[in-house]
Amino acid sequence: MKQRALLMIITLAFSFTTHAQKPDSDSGWIDLFDGTSTEGWRGYNAEVLPPGWTIKDSTLTFDTELGLEQDYKGGKDILYGAQEFDNFELYLEWKLPEGGNSGIFYHVKEGYRAPSGVAPEYQLIDDENYARIHDLTAYNTSLGYTEKPEELKPLQQTGADYAMHPPDPNKTLHPAGEWNSSKIVFTPERVEHWLNGKLILSFVPWDEAWYEKKNSDKWKSSPDYGKFKSGYIALQDHASPIWFRNIKIKKL
Repeated sequence: MKQRALLMIITLAFSFTTHAQKPDSDSGWIDLFDGTSTEGWRGYNAEVLPPGWTIKDSTLTFDTELGLEQDYKGGKDILYGAQEFDNFELYLEWKLPEGGNSGIFYHVKEGYRAPSGVAPEYQLIDDENYARIHDLTAYNTSLGYTEKPEELKPLQQTGADYAMHPPDPNKTLHPAGEWNSSKIVFTPERVEHWLNGKLILSFVPWDEAWYEKKNSDKWKSSPDYGKFKSGYIALQDHASPIWFRNIKIKKL
């Protein structure tokens, strides 16, 4: 009996940890995608939703039979263009195929080649298989990674503030083909990245340490990177399938 009671407690604790961050729809959250409509969504620097982005099984998906990026040349990043956000809490659920890659951008401004050159990114990627399927050597070498440039680096892994802040190496990431949940909390005092109900990184935006990181690595030649205090929420097409659901935001 004691063992059964202990098992029930452990099960309830695990359930709470896994689902604790899912927002209550009655507590100030705004649906950006509720599984039924793409209203408000369009391509970056565009007026309509690009081909390939569609609703399938109540998910917002980039649907291509061509699969991974070396086989596909089309597609564009998309954004929720109905309004901009400054301080916020963003929640969504996502899954990737084996070798998949995508990302979540915030404070996005248009008029650039892509959101990635101007907006911070919460990285979404198949940590386990991406480097096995894709050759990262030339890209990482160009960034100055001379030791094991073929590997996916911490600043490139799921949950990272891409090329700025690495996630907790002990994070819980569900494998390719399974759903994960992510949360971004942004205020001028603190930014938080959450994955599957657990905080995996935090930092202070625009402080001395932030500018030092920004000016010493990938973004040193991107003067507008991360400078905007408000902007759109965007999702990345990295030419691999991606599925999103329950996209919600709350203004802070």
